[in-house]
Amino acid sequence: MAHRILLAGLFHETHTFLEEITGAADFRTRAGADLLARRGDASTIDGFLEVAERHGWTVIPALETQATPSGTIDHAVFESFWTALEAVARPALAQGIDGIWLALHGAMVTTGTDDAEGELLKRIRALPGAADLPIFAVFDLHANFTPAMAALADGLVGYRENPHSDARDAAVLSAELLARSLATGVRPRMASRNFPVLWPPTGTGTADEPMRSMSALARRIEREDPRVWAISIVGGYSFADTWHTGVAACVITDAAPDAMAAHLDALEAIAVSQREQGVPAEWDLEAAIDDGIARPPSDGPVILVEPADNIGGGAPGDCTSILRSFVRRGLEKSAVVMADAAAVRALAGCAPGERVTIRLGGSSTLDPGPFELTVTFVSRSDGRFRLEDSRSHMAAASGVNIDMGPCATVQAGGTAILITSRKTAPFDLGQLRSQGIVPEDLALVGVKAAVAHRRAYDRLKGRSYWVGTPGPCPSDLTTLPYTKIRRPIFPLDPPWRPA
Repeated sequence: MAHRILLAGLFHETHTFLEEITGAADFRTRAGADLLARRGDASTIDGFLEVAERHGWTVIPALETQATPSGTIDHAVFESFWTALEAVARPALAQGIDGIWLALHGAMVTTGTDDAEGELLKRIRALPGAADLPIFAVFDLHANFTPAMAALADGLVGYRENPHSDARDAAVLSAELLARSLATGVRPRMASRNFPVLWPPTGTGTADEPMRSMSALARRIEREDPRVWAISIVGGYSFADTWHTGVAACVITDAAPDAMAAHLDALEAIAVSQREQGVPAEWDLEAAIDDGIARPPSDGPVILVEPADNIGGGAPGDCTSILRSFVRRGLEKSAVVMADAAAVRALAGCAPGERVTIRLGGSSTLDPGPFELTVTFVSRSDGRFRLEDSRSHMAAASGVNIDMGPCATVQAGGTAILITSRKTAPFDLGQLRSQGIVPEDLALVGVKAAVAHRRAYDRLKGRSYWVGTPGPCPSDLTTLPYTKIRRPIFPLDPPWRPA
């Protein structure tokens, strides 16, 4: 008899220092047959569905809901999600199911709870018939892992790579661990620990230290200790002010959780001893441009990475510092993407070649403000494109078909500006190419990201500069007004200050 598995997903990375409240209109929800239709779209849901197909499971699709990283979520969104999930879960449990699989992020905060994933797991466990069911899930490397998540789930598997080229693979692994539990009758448990370390997103790339050494040790432990099913290194999401924000590790094991203490000790020792390496230095913007254009030409453009306006971290994607510099300096063959739905609407009646003055970006209170400039209208589109790279960072949640909303492309001197209606992280070169901007032909490009853009932009073989600009996702975390995070923690408290 085929195993019956309930499927659901809840995905949001919540920036609690933003003033905005994220509401229902910001979320995309798929339910029932639409959820099953994700098979083949390269998402984490697709990874689970592949395993379900391989093992002959009967999947009971409830719903998944997701939104681009943004401010604290109106708790009514969570309650609406729970009501819809409960409506499917209760009758399914009454009929009989064998397990539950979830696609999570792990850093969701609402106006009612700092641990939305822990609250979700608690409510699922409280449903009649669910207390003893195996619950497995995949989650993002940038989760803020909580004790409740460890206590209430059997096996949570985090992405292992940043950029997240392996999100679908992580989903496959977590689903295969569920299959292992069902086949053997063994219910694993989880051990976890939050380390006294906090890193900005720029410090959590897995090709760099300290994440590289931590990941290597985790893989070695998995090979050498038969009691360990999987270990996840959690980079944390530093723009959420919660007790559990920051770096962590979790182990899925068939031993007692206390037996994993030595492994967690060893991982924590790396995080603590190499803590300063998780706070990389940034260039002054003008100095970076000067250095980039002064060097002999390379095979690709000079890439100016702007972590403070990191769309993947919750920033608005409309900060104006790089654009102002490009235009002021008259830099040829340069390009920037800006998220500004009002500016797109203002250009609705323009014809190609028409000159028009617009106000662009500057919604963050940390930004200099909207930038008024005269541009030449080039083109408009519906903003839809297909990822060139199916293992792109954004494929994990969104799949390969991306919708930036109505878009307009304009030219300000030598600078091409792609204006999107929906903020869309720069994780795939198809974003530019689909709108007529050829990345390989650029001399300079501004990228609103931290690390996740690298899988796409490193292929251009240009020189990259991480630059310090005003914005809501600063790499200097000591500038943020934390009130809830556990203390002491690096780099907020002495004696742990970055060199």
